[in-house]
Amino acid sequence: MLRHCLSKQQQFQRQKQQPMLHRRLFLKTAATAISIASFTLGTTSSAFSTSDLRARSYHYTRNSEQLRHPFYYNSSNNNTRNRMILSSASISHSEKSNTTKSNMTSENHSQNNNNTNNTQVVAKRVSATPSSLQACGERLRNGELVSFPTETVYGLGCHALDPDAVHKVFAAKRRPLTDPLIVHVVSPADACQLWKVKTTIHDESNNNGSPMMQKQALMALMDEFWPGPLTIIAQAHECVPPIVTAGTGFVAARCPSHPIARALIETAGIPIAAPSANRFGHVSPTRADHVLSDLGGEDVWVVDVDVDVTGDTPAAADDDDHANTNTNTICNVGVESTVAKVDDVEGTVSVLRHGAVSPVAIQNCLRYAGLADQFRVQICIRTTGEEVANVAPGQTIKHYSPDVPSFIISQKRFTKLLLLNDDEKEFVRKAVVLDFGGQLSWLQKDCLAYRDLSVTGDSSEAAMRVFDSLRWSELIEGAERVYFPELVVEGESDALALAVKDRLTRAASGVIIEKFQ
Repeated sequence: MLRHCLSKQQQFQRQKQQPMLHRRLFLKTAATAISIASFTLGTTSSAFSTSDLRARSYHYTRNSEQLRHPFYYNSSNNNTRNRMILSSASISHSEKSNTTKSNMTSENHSQNNNNTNNTQVVAKRVSATPSSLQACGERLRNGELVSFPTETVYGLGCHALDPDAVHKVFAAKRRPLTDPLIVHVVSPADACQLWKVKTTIHDESNNNGSPMMQKQALMALMDEFWPGPLTIIAQAHECVPPIVTAGTGFVAARCPSHPIARALIETAGIPIAAPSANRFGHVSPTRADHVLSDLGGEDVWVVDVDVDVTGDTPAAADDDDHANTNTNTICNVGVESTVAKVDDVEGTVSVLRHGAVSPVAIQNCLRYAGLADQFRVQICIRTTGEEVANVAPGQTIKHYSPDVPSFIISQKRFTKLLLLNDDEKEFVRKAVVLDFGGQLSWLQKDCLAYRDLSVTGDSSEAAMRVFDSLRWSELIEGAERVYFPELVVEGESDALALAVKDRLTRAASGVIIEKFQ
């Protein structure tokens, strides 16, 4: 079946028709601050194999309108996976007759998510049965929204090649158009169709270049880390709408390992663009209840693994019970994926967001593939305002934030274990403390509520609990502030420690204090 993809001219015309959405979603904040660190490790050589990129295709008719575009997929016998491949077919698509919902502005949604108790809930909780996922796939093909679990967090999915559908994601989340989306696929072959992959890499010392270096680097990373929590960025193919890329010309792709996510993508037969399924800037969701809390007033289906075939949902477990266990098998990584950009001009792989795949692991992968001399790995974590267009999501300084002011306690303060003065005690009595490794345990007797993400300092446990705990903190009655310890991570090998530090830093908008205030 053919899925529709608009030409550049048609995409430009649609964006011109929606200027208010663009202007209202762009928010003006502080100036950009960029922190860049780089490192290079040793080299060895090793052969690796690439995936078969061949596939076949066929056509379909949607809404009585024959659509032609460059994404095709193959549906073989016995429900085997669909494969999207690139074709040289011409593109023709008439304007949809009804684009009202895609033109919704952030102001139109300002009442929907601030307090779901005061709105008519239109979101629908659905099961993860094969028949339910088939219905979700059809809904995605028709340009509607579906939230689904991945191994990292819950995503808010839409048809990645349908600009109207993508607009609905931005409107539902009240997300600025400067923040790009990650496109989810089920194979390296599918990802390659989203990228404009070059066959040479620029070499300043030799104008001849090295054939196939960029593609080899991409294939090496996909072969090693996919399916899994690594997002890879490369130059976008023309079929990808500019709204997906924040107009940067680069698109992020990921192949999730979660069985429900993979089944949904296969059933839909389309690439699915999906940011986290929450209000923009709020704490990321790791359960269906989190999604419904933030987006319950939106037209979205939420896949819930706890819903049985009859549609019944078990009684909601207490948030404290969820956060104090290690049995979060829904999103078992617990934080968003590592994001790495492969630059064929500079010969770099830049880590733009920390996740479960470390920079060291990426460098080792390139070394084993014999590419360490051609690509160096560098860490380029940005902290920007919302008006800055980024090639990767998760770059704004205020992100993952609970609805209570949050602060990082400087290591200088808690390593000295200074006694609280009377003014500080008043602040701490109205504060929630989220600890890591017992560094702020001396505040437990004075604070309003206390929780340790991992008493033993285990980064994997902390990652699984961090978003649940941040959401728990904002539900504590009387809480006026949340405190985290300043985390110091030595080296670059503990990927999840770096990820937890990044999430807590952005949850506090980077504000570090030495005095409780």
